[in-house]
Amino acid sequence: MKNIKPRWIVIGIIVLALVAGVWRAMSNKSAQQAAASAPVAVQTQVELASSDVMKAELRDITQGLAVSGTVKAVNYAVIKARVAGELKEVVAREGDAVKAGDVLARIDPTEYQRRWQQAAETASAAKSQMEIAQRQWGINKSLVDRGFISKMAMDNSDASYQGAVASHKAAIAGADVARKALDDATLRAPFAGIVSGRAAQVGERVAIDAKIMELVDLSQLEVEVPLSPNESMDVRVGQLASLQVEDRKETVGAKVKRISPSAQTGSRSVLIYLALDKAEGLRHGLFAKGILGMGKSQVLAVPLSAVRTDRAQPYVQVVEPLGDQLQVVHKTVTLGVRGMDLAQPESETMVGVTGLTEGSTLLKGQVGALREGMVVKYTAKAANAAASAASAAN
Repeated sequence: MKNIKPRWIVIGIIVLALVAGVWRAMSNKSAQQAAASAPVAVQTQVELASSDVMKAELRDITQGLAVSGTVKAVNYAVIKARVAGELKEVVAREGDAVKAGDVLARIDPTEYQRRWQQAAETASAAKSQMEIAQRQWGINKSLVDRGFISKMAMDNSDASYQGAVASHKAAIAGADVARKALDDATLRAPFAGIVSGRAAQVGERVAIDAKIMELVDLSQLEVEVPLSPNESMDVRVGQLASLQVEDRKETVGAKVKRISPSAQTGSRSVLIYLALDKAEGLRHGLFAKGILGMGKSQVLAVPLSAVRTDRAQPYVQVVEPLGDQLQVVHKTVTLGVRGMDLAQPESETMVGVTGLTEGSTLLKGQVGALREGMVVKYTAKAANAAASAASAAN
């Protein structure tokens, strides 16, 4: 047997490596094509929490215009400094109840006392000058009647007297102004109420119109509600409303008391004012929401956000049992009245529906669209809660 030359051995090895590489590349390409042609796995099960579902129930739906606004006191005042000076004393503090005319604070009156004394002395001097001019006028009048002095001298005496009278009146007016400035150094309550805030401290030097404190009268409260121009056209004085204040469960009755005759600059909103039936326990500045123009209907209602409209007919997604499993079923519904269930603290827009059975388990709008027939599985916490509810019902 002839010896095989080394270079042929090397060439053979290279050829074998090339053949193996081509074969591997063809195998990978076939695998990729098979993977591309394989069907995509479709999710067939979804896990839900108890907060993702709710029961379709009969509800008292309050129909009307949804409104929201701020509770405000009819009598509300910002107490400001009428004169400049050092704040010497703050008599009333936050939460203190005061009567009309009670002293709230005092500004250092020293400067204004001196000014009033100066003006009072000036008025006194002007009065003396007026009295002298009056006496001189009387003397000259008797002399002119006897012919001892000329008529011109009498006219000059009369002019001096009238000037003295005017100077006296001006001095009295100046003294009154100085007295008012002295009185303004003492800040008093314009009405009975409660001090709700303080903006200056004792020892501060305050300017004219500087804010010192706030005063509110909680005996008369109303809700200021901004409406769009279109919404405001149907509102009338005397219409009733039902409001929730700061998401409290109980509702408060109200009535339209006033309607602004003009729209607000910039926002173009029209302000209406609702007088509250019961203001006990409420505070100035709280948030209120509710329905204006009341009309109630008891209907099978679901949240408007849970109604799907991505098909020709609106529908809702419900969870129904299928054997030992739960699945998503799409139920076509007909929409009815819209409004709010004010008995619920998390009140949102509800809509009456037909085509749905009372007690059906409904998927909330936050879940999004799910494929019909998809299997539903509850989280362990939700399942335990459902089992407890079922045991309690039995």
